[in-house]
This record gives sequence, structure tokens and C-alpha cells, in this order.
Amino acid sequence: MYLEHINSPADIKKLEVSQLKTLSDETRAALINKISKAGGHQGPNLGVVELTVAFHYVFDSPKDKIVFDVSHQCYPHKILTGRKEAFLDEAHFGDVTGYTNPNESEHDMFIVGHTSTSVSLALGLAKGRDLNGRSENIIALIGDGSLSGGEALEALDYAGEYDKNLIIIVNDNDQSIAENHGGLYKTLKKLRESNGTAEDNLFRAMGLDYRYLDDGHDTAKLVALFESVKDIDHPVVLHIHTVKGKGLPYAEQNRERWHAGGPFHVEDGSPLYPDAGGESVVFNCLKDLLDTNENAVVLNAATPMGLGFVQGVREAYVKRGQFIDVGIAEEHAVAMAGGIARNGGTAVFGTFAPFFQRTYDQMSHDVCLNDSPATFLILSPGAYGMNSNTHIALCDIQMFAHIPNLIYLAPASNEEFVQMFRYATTQKQHPVAIRVVDNLKSTGIADDTDYAVLKNKIERKGSKVALFAVGGLVPMALEAADNVKAQTGTEITVINPRFVSGVDAELLNDLKAGHSLVITIEDGEVMGGYGQNIAAFYGDSDMRVRCRGISKAFHTEFQADELLDAHGISAEKLTAEILSALQS
Repeated sequence: MYLEHINSPADIKKLEVSQLKTLSDETRAALINKISKAGGHQGPNLGVVELTVAFHYVFDSPKDKIVFDVSHQCYPHKILTGRKEAFLDEAHFGDVTGYTNPNESEHDMFIVGHTSTSVSLALGLAKGRDLNGRSENIIALIGDGSLSGGEALEALDYAGEYDKNLIIIVNDNDQSIAENHGGLYKTLKKLRESNGTAEDNLFRAMGLDYRYLDDGHDTAKLVALFESVKDIDHPVVLHIHTVKGKGLPYAEQNRERWHAGGPFHVEDGSPLYPDAGGESVVFNCLKDLLDTNENAVVLNAATPMGLGFVQGVREAYVKRGQFIDVGIAEEHAVAMAGGIARNGGTAVFGTFAPFFQRTYDQMSHDVCLNDSPATFLILSPGAYGMNSNTHIALCDIQMFAHIPNLIYLAPASNEEFVQMFRYATTQKQHPVAIRVVDNLKSTGIADDTDYAVLKNKIERKGSKVALFAVGGLVPMALEAADNVKAQTGTEITVINPRFVSGVDAELLNDLKAGHSLVITIEDGEVMGGYGQNIAAFYGDSDMRVRCRGISKAFHTEFQADELLDAHGISAEKLTAEILSALQS
């Protein structure tokens, strides 16, 4: 009735306040149409439909600027800012990304996919406005879960002494991905229960003006609240209580499960494409550690499902003090793991590689400088991990492999992971990180390697060409070697490095006899990667080295095999390259 006529926020302003509820219902229906067929971030977007409609009714985007934290909740915003066809028509589902993107629309300020950044970015926009003598409203929308991130707290602290227009909307649905963790959530609970009147108020303690709205799905009340602060001359926090998953009963009831996911049947929430699933090797190793070592603890930062500790599984370990979710606070988790290890505990911290990027200083200074023997699981690094430019991790080797004292292991199979994990959690000499790529397979052959001795593994011994393949690319390298042998009769050497925080100098020197070419392949950026360490080793010798990896760019929306193939990394292209080299 209304949405078909909404092509920009200006069209929303033509409606009466009483008509906004219908527009909200239509917007939610468009949202459900897409997420049920294509998947995406479900709960966060369902929970901010009315808030977004009211926002665009009152404020004047893009003159007034809004920054979405993480931008897990930007779908309704996209629907209302000229991109509704990407939610209504399957043929256009691919027209927009899952995050805000100024390349799509002038209504999006930043490409954002990481948490706790919105208040800092908004303060920057505000200062830019001030320097240019303008007067637009600057708004940051941040979820309660994101408040535990250090950057969010740093920004709120600065905002407390800022003295010009800044509107901070705290979308409080009492949920991160899983449940919230941290003392500040007791404060938020008191504020919700007291309708915003509790003395214990984090925001006022920071020096900020504060207003509370209990029903964040009442468009009329939202409009009145936003109108009361439009063009305000100082920072204010609008604390708005919403329901994550609003509009789908099963999403409201199981908020963790419905944070994000694939396509589903709207009637009951059952998946369109059921996943056989099964327990992961990572979870099995962690569970065995906790069940057999009472001094062991697993730490996580708001992504427990990544380690297999889903709701219904983790509670027993939480009760025993062996599973700790620190909330969105990866830096804290790394340093805490270092402290546990330093004081006699066995600490494992694991989370997704894109979020480990926030921990560099703690990894280097707090853990590795002190040589504290904690274990770190770097989940989903490289091309086979997540493929949005906001969530990729193609530089994990560059970040971690050169830190002194840190041993960075790269298993090529599930069996190697099991043995590496056993080594990492029983040794007491150094911090160990394990690169857990998503394309690991089982070989069926148990690994009994002593990883206290850092040596490369010769998977296939040959001559003339040596092919080094990092982690999950070893099967590809073996396939290329088989192709070469079938076509020429020549057996080339295939090497599985198994550790990427150094080189096996003895092996590299041995290769000089009988080999004239070394090729390295890795599923991350080639610049500064593992291969270039090999090239540097051979720099003053006659050995030719070719490094194959991914180019330096923010690659996005890619298929891993296609991206690697485009950079010469596939069994077919490696075969052709080696055949050409043998013939020259």
C-alpha cells in the first residue's frame, strides 16, 4: 500500500504518523521475503524496522548522517533508501551487500562490518561538520552487545566532553549474538526495569544526556523521541528497548539461533536446505581438553557457535568455570588468556580470524613478549573463510607469523589439527596459534608428529621442482604433482610447511641439490606472506622462486576457488606452470 511508493526518505515524510505502522509492516514483509529466500542477518534487522521508519520520517538523510554499528541492522534502511527491489525481487537480491556501503547509496556513510565502531566514526563525522561550519545531525546507532567493545567505551568517554550535536541511539534488545556478558549489562537491565530512571546509569556517568524509550516498536513514540532531539546542541543517548527477531515468533524465542543464517520456511522457521552438520574436530578437541583437564579453560568473544559451544552445550562448562564468554572484547580475551597461562592454567582463546585483527597489540605485547604459553585458534582465515570485504582475513600470516616467540601452525588435515592442538595445550614454552582454515579434510591417517621440533613435512619426494603448499592447499598440490607425473613421468617434491612462523632452513638448503625451482602457494595475500619468506631465504642463491598468493586488495563477494584460480592457484594452472618450467 505504501512501500511501493517509497523510493527515498522524502517519500516517507509525505505520510501521516498514523500510517507509519503500516509502512513498518510492509517493510518487515519485504525484509522477510529476502532473508527467508537468501539468508542473512535476520534477528538484528527484524528488531529495528519501526526504529528505522521513524528515523527516516524525522531526520533528513543524507544531509543528516547515520552510522550503523556493525551494520547487521541496515536492511530496513536499505529498503527505505531506494533499494527495496533488492528485497522484493529475487532477480535483484545480489544488487546490495549485507552491510552499509557508500558505493550503493549516498545514504550509507561507511563500509562497516565490525563492531563497536559507530560512535567513533560518528564523532569523526561531527568534527568534520564542525570544521566546515555546517549544522547537520550526526547519529550513531549501536546495539547493546557492541557496547562491551573497547572502542565503543572509549568513544562514549570522549563524547562525554564533546559539546555539540551528536545523537547516540542504543538499540537494546538484551542480546549480542549469544547472551550479553559483562558488568555493564546489569546497569542496562536496571535501566530497562526502571523505565530509564535507575541511578546506576553508565551513560550519565560518562557525562552524557540520556533518554529512555521502553517500546521501540511504537512508531508514534519513536517519532516523538526523535523529534525531541533533532538539532540538539549537545550529545545525547537515546536508550531504546527493542525485541530481536521481532515479527517472527521463533526468532523472538531463540534469539541466538536467529542472529543470522540461511534460507528458511517462513511458516515454522525450518531451513530450506538442511545441513547434515555434525560435531567439528575443533569442538571435539576443546571438549576433550575440558573434560580431562580441570585446569583448562576456553575463552570466547561473543561467537561461541564458532567453537561449537552452542546454546545447550556450553552451560555446563560455564558452570564449571571452564568456558568464558567475555563479550565483544577480543583484546581482553587475549590478554586474559596470557594471564591464565602465566599463572599455571591451560588457556585456549578462539574466534574468527577477521576479529583477531583487533588483538594485534595484545598478542605481541601482553602474550608473546612474556612468552606466555596460551593457545589461540584463528578460525576461518584465508580465502576459504568469510568472503565479504568487511569480514575477510587474507593477512593473518602477515600479522602473526613474524611476532617473536609465537609459533603459528598451519594444519593440512583434521588429523594434523588434533595433534597440533594436543601439542599446543600441553607444552609450556611458548604461545601457539593454530590456523584453522575452513577447507580442512580428514586423511584417515593419525598424526603422531612431535611439533616441539618445527620441521616441514615432505609429502612427496622428487626433483627439479619443489611445491610448498600452506595448510588446506596441500591436496591441491598433490593433485598437481600427480598430473605432472602422469604427463611427464617426473616426480616433483611437495612440501607441507606445517608452521608458517619461520622457515625450515635445513630442508631449504637440502633442496638446492636436485631442484632448480620452488613454487609456493598460500590462500592469503602474497605480499609479506609465507612464500616471500622462502624467496628471501633463497635471495642470494641460484634457486628460482615463484610465490603464488592473492593480490593486495579488499576482495569481496568471491568464491574461494575462483579467486585462487584467478591468481594461478588451482591444480590445473599449477600443472601447466610446472610443465612449462620443466620444458624450459
